[in-house]
Amino acid sequence: MPIALENVGIAVRDLDATIAFFTDLGLELLGRDEVSGDWADTAVGLDGNHARIALLGTPDGRGQLELFEYLHPDAIETGPTRPNEIGMHRVAFSVDDLDAALAIAARHGCHPLRGVATYQDVYRLTYVRGPSGIIVMLAQDLRRG
Repeated sequence: MPIALENVGIAVRDLDATIAFFTDLGLELLGRDEVSGDWADTAVGLDGNHARIALLGTPDGRGQLELFEYLHPDAIETGPTRPNEIGMHRVAFSVDDLDAALAIAARHGCHPLRGVATYQDVYRLTYVRGPSGIIVMLAQDLRRG
Protein backbone atom coordinates (compact mmCIF):
# COMPACT_ATOMS: atom_id res chain seq x y z
CA MET A 1 0.00 0.00 0.00
CA PRO A 2 1.57 3.32 -1.02
CA ILE A 3 1.56 6.14 1.52
CA ALA A 4 2.31 9.84 1.20
CA LEU A 5 2.43 12.64 3.76
CA GLU A 6 -0.53 14.95 3.15
CA ASN A 7 0.21 17.77 5.61
CA VAL A 8 1.07 18.62 9.19
CA GLY A 9 -1.79 20.13 11.20
CA ILE A 10 -1.17 22.69 13.94
CA ALA A 11 -3.75 24.33 16.21
CA VAL A 12 -2.95 28.03 16.65
CA ARG A 13 -4.12 30.90 18.83
CA ASP A 14 -4.24 33.53 16.03
CA LEU A 15 -4.65 32.24 12.48
CA ASP A 16 -3.88 35.54 10.75
CA ALA A 17 -0.68 36.15 12.72
CA THR A 18 0.49 32.60 12.09
CA ILE A 19 -0.23 32.88 8.36
CA ALA A 20 1.75 36.14 8.27
CA PHE A 21 4.73 34.50 10.01
CA PHE A 22 4.90 31.49 7.68
CA THR A 23 4.19 33.42 4.46
CA ASP A 24 6.89 35.95 5.36
CA LEU A 25 9.29 32.99 5.71
CA GLY A 26 8.34 31.93 2.17
CA LEU A 27 5.41 29.53 2.41
CA GLU A 28 2.47 30.16 0.09
CA LEU A 29 -1.12 30.49 1.26
CA LEU A 30 -2.98 27.82 -0.72
CA GLY A 31 -6.42 28.39 0.75
CA ARG A 32 -8.59 29.29 3.72
CA ASP A 33 -11.90 27.94 4.92
CA GLU A 34 -14.17 27.60 7.92
CA VAL A 35 -15.20 24.07 8.82
CA SER A 36 -18.01 22.70 10.98
CA GLY A 37 -20.83 20.18 10.90
CA ASP A 38 -21.30 16.47 11.45
CA TRP A 39 -18.49 15.50 9.08
CA ALA A 40 -16.01 17.72 10.99
CA ASP A 41 -17.22 16.39 14.37
CA THR A 42 -16.70 12.82 13.15
CA ALA A 43 -13.35 13.36 11.45
CA VAL A 44 -11.76 15.28 14.35
CA GLY A 45 -13.59 13.61 17.23
CA LEU A 46 -14.91 16.82 18.82
CA ASP A 47 -18.60 17.60 19.24
CA GLY A 48 -19.51 20.99 17.80
CA ASN A 49 -16.14 21.23 16.03
CA HIS A 50 -15.87 24.64 14.36
CA ALA A 51 -12.59 26.07 13.15
CA ARG A 52 -11.06 28.55 10.77
CA ILE A 53 -8.36 26.81 8.75
CA ALA A 54 -5.62 27.71 6.31
CA LEU A 55 -3.44 25.53 4.12
CA LEU A 56 0.10 26.72 3.38
CA GLY A 57 2.62 25.08 1.09
CA THR A 58 6.31 25.23 0.39
CA PRO A 59 7.21 26.80 -2.98
CA ASP A 60 8.59 23.44 -4.22
CA GLY A 61 5.17 21.84 -3.63
CA ARG A 62 6.58 19.11 -1.39
CA GLY A 63 5.32 20.22 2.05
CA GLN A 64 2.12 21.61 3.51
CA LEU A 65 0.95 22.96 6.86
CA GLU A 66 -2.71 23.04 7.81
CA LEU A 67 -3.37 25.62 10.51
CA PHE A 68 -6.49 25.53 12.71
CA GLU A 69 -7.93 28.29 14.88
CA TYR A 70 -10.69 26.70 16.95
CA LEU A 71 -13.88 28.68 17.41
CA HIS A 72 -15.59 25.78 19.21
CA PRO A 73 -14.79 24.04 21.39
CA ASP A 74 -12.51 26.64 22.93
CA ALA A 75 -8.82 26.12 22.26
CA ILE A 76 -6.92 24.74 25.23
CA GLU A 77 -3.80 26.66 26.19
CA THR A 78 -0.85 24.60 27.34
CA GLY A 79 2.67 25.52 28.29
CA PRO A 80 5.15 25.79 25.44
CA THR A 81 6.55 22.41 24.46
CA ARG A 82 10.21 21.70 25.01
CA PRO A 83 12.40 19.97 22.43
CA ASN A 84 12.70 16.82 24.57
CA GLU A 85 8.96 16.26 25.21
CA ILE A 86 7.33 13.14 23.84
CA GLY A 87 5.05 13.80 20.87
CA MET A 88 5.15 16.18 17.96
CA HIS A 89 6.86 19.41 18.83
CA ARG A 90 8.47 21.04 15.80
CA VAL A 91 8.22 21.65 12.09
CA ALA A 92 11.47 21.98 10.11
CA PHE A 93 12.29 23.99 7.00
CA SER A 94 15.40 24.32 4.91
CA VAL A 95 16.22 27.89 3.89
CA ASP A 96 18.76 29.37 1.49
CA ASP A 97 19.80 32.13 3.90
CA LEU A 98 19.44 31.43 7.62
CA ASP A 99 20.32 34.99 8.64
CA ALA A 100 17.60 36.40 6.38
CA ALA A 101 15.07 33.88 7.75
CA LEU A 102 16.01 34.83 11.32
CA ALA A 103 15.56 38.52 10.50
CA ILE A 104 12.05 37.75 9.22
CA ALA A 105 11.26 35.69 12.33
CA ALA A 106 12.55 38.52 14.57
CA ARG A 107 10.11 40.96 12.92
CA HIS A 108 7.37 38.66 14.28
CA GLY A 109 8.96 38.64 17.74
CA CYS A 110 10.32 35.13 17.24
CA HIS A 111 13.90 34.36 18.19
CA PRO A 112 16.17 31.30 18.54
CA LEU A 113 15.69 29.27 21.69
CA ARG A 114 19.43 29.46 22.34
CA GLY A 115 21.44 30.43 19.25
CA VAL A 116 22.61 29.22 15.86
CA ALA A 117 24.60 25.97 15.67
CA THR A 118 26.71 24.42 12.94
CA TYR A 119 26.43 20.68 12.41
CA GLN A 120 29.61 19.12 10.96
CA ASP A 121 30.16 22.04 8.56
CA VAL A 122 27.06 20.78 6.72
CA TYR A 123 24.17 22.75 8.25
CA ARG A 124 23.67 25.99 10.17
CA LEU A 125 20.48 25.52 12.14
CA THR A 126 18.41 26.78 15.01
CA TYR A 127 15.06 26.30 16.73
CA VAL A 128 12.80 29.38 16.84
CA ARG A 129 9.69 29.70 19.01
CA GLY A 130 7.05 30.82 16.51
CA PRO A 131 3.43 31.96 16.87
CA SER A 132 1.33 30.00 19.39
CA GLY A 133 4.55 28.52 20.79
CA ILE A 134 5.27 26.42 17.68
CA ILE A 135 8.90 25.32 17.54
CA VAL A 136 10.21 25.96 14.03
CA MET A 137 13.57 24.54 12.97
CA LEU A 138 15.34 26.56 10.30
CA ALA A 139 18.35 24.98 8.58
CA GLN A 140 20.71 26.23 5.88
CA ASP A 141 22.64 23.61 3.89
CA LEU A 142 26.21 24.91 3.76
CA ARG A 143 27.06 22.59 0.85
CA ARG A 144 24.88 24.71 -1.43
CA GLY A 145 27.30 27.51 -2.22
